[in-house]
Amino acid sequence: MHPSPSREFHFTDQDFEKVRKIIYDYAGIALSPTKHDMVYGRLARRLRALSLTTFQQYLQILERGDSKEFELFTNSLTTNLTSFFREAHHFDILGQHFQTNKSQGAFSIWCSASSTGEEPYSIAMTACETFDSLRPPVKIIATDLDTNVLEVAKNGIYNGEEVQKLTPTRVQRFFNKLPDGRYQVKQELRDMIVYRRLNLVEPNWMIRGPFDAIFCRNVMIYFDKPTQLKILQRYAPLMKDCALLFVGHSENLYHASDLFKLRGKTVYERAHPVPSITGR
Repeated sequence: MHPSPSREFHFTDQDFEKVRKIIYDYAGIALSPTKHDMVYGRLARRLRALSLTTFQQYLQILERGDSKEFELFTNSLTTNLTSFFREAHHFDILGQHFQTNKSQGAFSIWCSASSTGEEPYSIAMTACETFDSLRPPVKIIATDLDTNVLEVAKNGIYNGEEVQKLTPTRVQRFFNKLPDGRYQVKQELRDMIVYRRLNLVEPNWMIRGPFDAIFCRNVMIYFDKPTQLKILQRYAPLMKDCALLFVGHSENLYHASDLFKLRGKTVYERAHPVPSITGR
């Protein structure tokens, strides 16, 4: 692939390969060779913001280890497509899981790629509906690599188009309408969730189990198989024996069958008991 003469910045195959290596080494994200144009488009914005004239200059900033720019670089290359109750069958199964295990006391859920918050808030709404309370015995830890989307999630403010896809009953029960026409998730639901930045390929996770469920949906598709397996090996000890692992509609865990067995459509449970550990 050769750089287009009409492009604002010269972006060579070598530049692209450097970007691929940096994002893989840092976040485990395996960028497809077909993402050349996407990478150019997203990082060109950073060059403009920094008043740079070449990708070589930008790559030198990253190679120097500028932590702030590294964060912005990572945010630029992560994709955050989400919506409330996406893959709705997962929330039906989660509700059944709450119902079946009500007698155990408090529940702990980890949403490990929370994006702009629609997923953890859908978990919270499911808990409220199951327990018929805005203060159910459920705590949610929501993490993401992208600091920008975490800020959106914490605020819990969404435009009318996103919220109106929900039933009128859910909108009335779980949101407050703001003067500008947007909607904010009610404080009780926001109080159920703790947001943290977390890189799944970092050696140390500042997170504690055991969890009743882990959501890791549409995340594994960005990792190669060895990276996927390493993450799954770290998930298993953080899960209770009866815990559920939810993955995306195009993902499967066949390569980790010694760790997880299929429970339902893209829902897994541990293949066998694993001694519980905290953190790691």
